[in-house]
Amino acid sequence: MRKEVKVKPKYAVVASVQLPNVSDVEFESSLAELRDLAKTLGFEITATFTQKRASFDATAYMGVGKREEIRAYVANEAEFTELERAPHGATDPDAGKIEVVFVDHEISPSQARNLEIGVGCEVMDRTMVILEIFHRHASSRAARAQVEIARLGYMAPRMREAAKLAGPQGRQRSGTGGRGAGESHTELDKRKIRDRIAELQVEIAAMDVERKTQRARRQERQGIANVALVGYTNAGKSTLMRALTGSEVLVENKLFATLDTTVRVLHPESIPRVLVSDTVGFIKNLPHGLVASFKSTLEEAIDASLLLHVIDASDPGYERQREVTDAVLGEIGAEAVPRIRVFNKIDHVGDAAAQAEHEATLRAEYPDCIVMSARRGYDVAKLREAIIAFFQRDRIEAEVFLPWSAQQMRSEIFACCEVLEERADGEGAYLRIRGERDEVNSLYERFGQAHTARNSF
Repeated sequence: MRKEVKVKPKYAVVASVQLPNVSDVEFESSLAELRDLAKTLGFEITATFTQKRASFDATAYMGVGKREEIRAYVANEAEFTELERAPHGATDPDAGKIEVVFVDHEISPSQARNLEIGVGCEVMDRTMVILEIFHRHASSRAARAQVEIARLGYMAPRMREAAKLAGPQGRQRSGTGGRGAGESHTELDKRKIRDRIAELQVEIAAMDVERKTQRARRQERQGIANVALVGYTNAGKSTLMRALTGSEVLVENKLFATLDTTVRVLHPESIPRVLVSDTVGFIKNLPHGLVASFKSTLEEAIDASLLLHVIDASDPGYERQREVTDAVLGEIGAEAVPRIRVFNKIDHVGDAAAQAEHEATLRAEYPDCIVMSARRGYDVAKLREAIIAFFQRDRIEAEVFLPWSAQQMRSEIFACCEVLEERADGEGAYLRIRGERDEVNSLYERFGQAHTARNSF
């Protein structure tokens, strides 16, 4: 019998400063998001500490009083854990202790170091949390290289801060075997980081060329009917991807469950054949280094003919999520790509009456949107119809004549066009078809027909 392995729980607290220009709703939404990020890393949040200030404390992000409050809580939890542990004979000295303080902003290396000293445990800012999640979840060679570049860029200034704290002992002596008179360990590390980033950039450039070649071949073979799912992390893109394509893609109720672009065919297959790609989710204050390093991953969105902008309709902050996604699409140059706004998870909004009321509100605000649940088959079917209609909007209908002597060409016609109707006489078959203008004209030339084509819509 296989023994179940229990994962040791890890505990942490969240801390954040609310600036005057941040509303209470936005502030609470951001804190909830940070707690979800911590959960993705495997932490259980036991407390949240907030402080309203005109600006961040230049020395340690939070004021002295709040730092002391957090330190007292961390110390008390450690003492309480010790008392709890004794009667049960627990031997793990760290069981139940607060291990990390998660900070809901990106803070400087010196602020992080001083805050760690002030609260008495490790501090991870928002950027470091996201980088750690990306590092753990990246699986493809391209994603791992991109994450490493972002991590190295983030760590470089923090290494300099550590060197300052180390003092004179951080200085290398010159002499035999040395790297140069007076060259510090930090300078050596900086050089290594620069060299490693340059090496990774060369690898990514080579992978970009390979990816573009593969994409071009795919488009030549199957047309350019490409759909990209974009949107906030955990909006349900992967669930929708699986529903639209019938594929077994990863679906987890965690932030950033998907980091690598996945491409599948719309199912059941349509004419034209539509490729659907799932992309990495967006998030508020996504580190700029990650936006830049993941640009090649997000190129599926730039190159797509249609974007499905998936939004969590059940999230009170859905409007903020929409704004964040629109902003990131602008950063990567995809703002002009046609899109359908898909408000997903409507089934998570209260009872049937509440769902109907919320759907009416969304449709009033976004008349062309689709409100649905990726877990309801009839909703998915409607979205599929909307996708196919988009790609068929410029297709034309016509009739071609296929002599009995050329019936071997039927499979080619069915592959490139949608056959709407068929009738036959003694000489051959008449096919009423719908397809791209170039495809239809090519068939005319090959079979010598000159019927007038008309727009299908």
